[in-house]
Amino acid sequence: MITRWLGRVAYEPTWRAMQRFTDERDADTEDELWLLEHPPVFTLGMAADPSHVLAAGDIPVVQTDRGGQVTYHGPGQLVVYPLVDIRRLGIGVRDLVMQLEHSVIDLVAPFGVHALGRRDAPGVYVEGRKLASVGMRIRRGASYHGLALNVDMDLAPFAQINPCGMVGMQVTQLKELGVRGDVEEIGKAISTGLSARLRSPAVRRSAP
Repeated sequence: MITRWLGRVAYEPTWRAMQRFTDERDADTEDELWLLEHPPVFTLGMAADPSHVLAAGDIPVVQTDRGGQVTYHGPGQLVVYPLVDIRRLGIGVRDLVMQLEHSVIDLVAPFGVHALGRRDAPGVYVEGRKLASVGMRIRRGASYHGLALNVDMDLAPFAQINPCGMVGMQVTQLKELGVRGDVEEIGKAISTGLSARLRSPAVRRSAP
């Protein structure tokens, strides 16, 4: 798997680049993991209810082709886009989501932080507060979009939405939980763990 650190890049051109990569890949294309930050933006999933954007203010709102409801991206948040051929790996969408979630759970565990995923609402939670969001798209047997992990950011814009469509959902971040490291450092740790998980035969449980 090729891992790329893209830095801080605009949302929409990155989304279109993921689409192009997915449409142009073939059976021999190596999987890639894109790590990055976005400038402030609210994004809506395909079936998202726009009313969950309570007050966008001067933050742009982008309708996307991923699953899920509304979320916020901004500086200080690590975004992980796995561009993965799930048919070749022999895994299903739920398996991939779980590997993304567990990459975060494994990251925070050594700091004494108990995090968990939820079947009814994909993402990672600590004491009921959302630490990371997951929203995927599968096209031609391959994935794009992915994981957003709050590292050290201004959380105020989350109050302008119902995060992931959940009224009153509180959010947290690694800094508040005592997990230190900047976005790029956290990205390296996540990519190492996630790459190992996706290479493991243990994830090859179900067909997509």
